[in-house]
Amino acid sequence: MDVRKITINIAGRVYPLNVPANEEETLRKVGKQIENMIKDFEQNFDIRDKQDALAMCALRLGTSAEVFALNNEKNINASNERLIKINQFLEALEK
Repeated sequence: MDVRKITINIAGRVYPLNVPANEEETLRKVGKQIENMIKDFEQNFDIRDKQDALAMCALRLGTSAEVFALNNEKNINASNERLIKINQFLEALEK
């Protein structure tokens, strides 16, 4: 596995990471998104403490992840129900 040493800057701190090469671009994008979110919170909500901005980022990202997971679960359940109906229809045709 190809591992790369990269650094990500978040809230004025540098974090050295060893990451699989295929994840490097994703980590860099996420780091930039977090930085942009911090700037947004600082500008729009008058947040001066980086810790508060990071906590708000964590809440926003956690909420987004949970909503995404719930939507995926609903889609999977709906797909399973459709497949069951299709299977029942096909079994009925065989009789």
